[in-house]
Amino acid sequence: QVQLVETGGGSVQTGGSLRLSCSASAYTYVSACVNLGWFRQAPGKEREGVATIYTSGGYTYYSDSVKGRFTLSQDVAKNTMYLQMNSLEPEDTAMYYCAADRVCRAARLLRPDEYNYWGQGTQVTVSS
Repeated sequence: QVQLVETGGGSVQTGGSLRLSCSASAYTYVSACVNLGWFRQAPGKEREGVATIYTSGGYTYYSDSVKGRFTLSQDVAKNTMYLQMNSLEPEDTAMYYCAADRVCRAARLLRPDEYNYWGQGTQVTVSS
């Protein structure tokens, strides 16, 4: 059973930073074929991919909108993925979701339909 829990959301001003965490069930990291991703959805907009990591080897991929500002990392021993968000802008305001799926390759998987398992989300609000 794949279970994902996001924490770390909050409210910051423009230019501030936040670190989101996605704690995955131990079973998630047992397999060598796991891809984890961060997505976000603002009110009235479609869910969009932010960053993804292939847990075997830690290969990371980013959307153009966050490249250079966000950094995705993982602590395999803690079954946890992190999203360090710097230089936040009001346009980053959204509900952020962690997602997972069984994929046996490193690839830039940033479409929501490429994932079957989702967390409940954590809110990020950036004020100007």
